[in-house]
Amino acid sequence: MTAVLFTCAGQRVDIVTAFREAGATTIAADVDRLAPALYHADHHATVPRVDDFGYVDALRELVELHDVKLIVPLTDLDHHVLAEARGDLGGALALVSGIETVARCSDKYLAHLFFEEQGIGTPPTWLPTDLPDDIRYPVLVKARKGFGSRHIHRAANEAELEFFLHYTAVDSMVQAVCLGTEFSIDVFCDLDSRCLAAVPRTMIESKGGESIKGMTIRDTELIEFGCRVSEALRIIGPANVQCFREPNGELQVTDVNPRFGGGFPLPTAAGSRYPELALALAGGERPEPRLGDFREGIVMTRYFAQVILEDAGGGLEPVQAEAVPEQA
Repeated sequence: MTAVLFTCAGQRVDIVTAFREAGATTIAADVDRLAPALYHADHHATVPRVDDFGYVDALRELVELHDVKLIVPLTDLDHHVLAEARGDLGGALALVSGIETVARCSDKYLAHLFFEEQGIGTPPTWLPTDLPDDIRYPVLVKARKGFGSRHIHRAANEAELEFFLHYTAVDSMVQAVCLGTEFSIDVFCDLDSRCLAAVPRTMIESKGGESIKGMTIRDTELIEFGCRVSEALRIIGPANVQCFREPNGELQVTDVNPRFGGGFPLPTAAGSRYPELALALAGGERPEPRLGDFREGIVMTRYFAQVILEDAGGGLEPVQAEAVPEQA
């Protein structure tokens, strides 16, 4: 069984569980001992913050302890660290894109410029110091480096735009609001950035930037767009491409997250087999593309769940639910 180390495990119980069901031995790591995903893995550990000098050392110790073959980051927080330390992780494969790709995806303005250079559709976007006189409202004031829909403000006119540019506390850009229909495309690429799979889904409802309701669709144009964007960026492993189909039919990419997306359970239920593809890469295999090989019309609607813990010899362990007696 391949041992997989998940970094910044947080609440990503869905991903840890999917890899276990695919046959992996799972090790979850997080700075917070109350991170729920820790308690759904075969083994778990607390580690320093990603900006701590001891972070990579702690990961390498876990790799050696559990004979880890694959490291999968579950948030954007440590991508740059892992990309830089790729050769210093005890021989484990870090499923993370290269440093240049990580830098582009983490800075939304740099990503916009890159898409323009590549001839890939992207909404008109400007720095606050370079706004045109004929700007079309509404527009969005967006953090250049942000996630989870944080620091995004919609301005309906010049007065609101001026207010939000002064109000925001982070380095921001201004972007035209897309008028079409929003989609997400969950892609997976091999170590040569060849797109192996792309599963488009509708965005029925989102909260905090994360999809909570959606449906898989077999849309050839979206599949091809996901492949084009991910291969142009030279993605390694998973990524989530967010885009709009505008009224004129043009596809415009608004964000690319080089990790498993928040809607991961939906493509998994549709048969994406992304954990199996990741395990194959860790085993030195070169899987063939399986574009379009998923079930369409699969719907996801999400809910809250919890992990109940209790002290067990100085550590926390999940509480085993007691059987409820049957009513007479």
